[in-house]
Amino acid sequence: MPFIRSLCIASLFSVSATPVLAATYGPELQGFQYPYPLQHFTFQSQGKSLQMGYMDVPATGTANGRSVVLMHGKNFCGATWEGSIKALSSAGYRVIAPDQIGFCTSSKPDHYQYSFQQLATNTHQLLEKLGIQKATVIGHSTGGMLATRYALMYPEQTEQLGLVNPIGLEDWKALGVPYQSVDQWYQRELKMSAEGVRKYERDTYYVGRWKPEYERWVDMLVGLNKGPGHLQVAWNSALIYDMIFTQPVYYEFKDLKVPTLLLIGTSDTTAIGKDVAPPEVKARIGNYQVLGKQVAKLIPHATLVQFPGLGHAPQMEEPEQFHKALLQGMNAH
Repeated sequence: MPFIRSLCIASLFSVSATPVLAATYGPELQGFQYPYPLQHFTFQSQGKSLQMGYMDVPATGTANGRSVVLMHGKNFCGATWEGSIKALSSAGYRVIAPDQIGFCTSSKPDHYQYSFQQLATNTHQLLEKLGIQKATVIGHSTGGMLATRYALMYPEQTEQLGLVNPIGLEDWKALGVPYQSVDQWYQRELKMSAEGVRKYERDTYYVGRWKPEYERWVDMLVGLNKGPGHLQVAWNSALIYDMIFTQPVYYEFKDLKVPTLLLIGTSDTTAIGKDVAPPEVKARIGNYQVLGKQVAKLIPHATLVQFPGLGHAPQMEEPEQFHKALLQGMNAH
């Protein structure tokens, strides 16, 4: 039976200020400042020369010889792991934080067959190039689905799996969420606004609360989507949403062979397509209070750490308490 542990989290204060988006960024997020030096990995995939942006941060504390790969979510980037990179590096880990193809500082090809297998393969090639033979792989949100796929494909190269409020803890299409075509997702992405992103993230990710430091990430996401490459960015984003909806990892949690740390903010309500779901479907999806416990029972070697009252991004809401729990979980392995 997985071990379940609850952590008491202090409440946050809401912030009503809503600054107006001022910046736009290039199609590979040119102009947005990353917290650590950005490097690029060029490789061939599906007949194209592509590049992945990534940060490779050495241990600043006493090096322990271990490496950690951080996989970002759909509305996030490698940069949003800033606090986690600092905490892990200070604890002695080498930290790799890539941007996946289609996201942030990486290529956004005209035509690409998106699959979690393909993104995992791309990441594995990056790690081979960096000489990393084994790593702890931590995924947040959509990155949790990718990290799960990576661990299923490369169990020998995965020392430990960490899932931070991953999406995909349920199969939305099987539960009755209507399918949306790539064209429909594309039209939605073209309409992105700072106000809309802020409201969605506040209501869904942060349990109705807002902190001024979240504005930087709204600026990053909307600035990319409103920049000179906005059509290409929106199209790739639509393809990625289709991948997320149609390629569940839920049925393979039982097949994971690596020790898995589930870090769950229990008040998260994220579910793809929730806004277009019938009321009776909407009412029963995205319940992380329940989903975390259910999936912890499906994964053979799972440890569940719950953050009561926190939402989709506990590493950003309460970083000190989150990183304490993360490092404890990694050291327990």
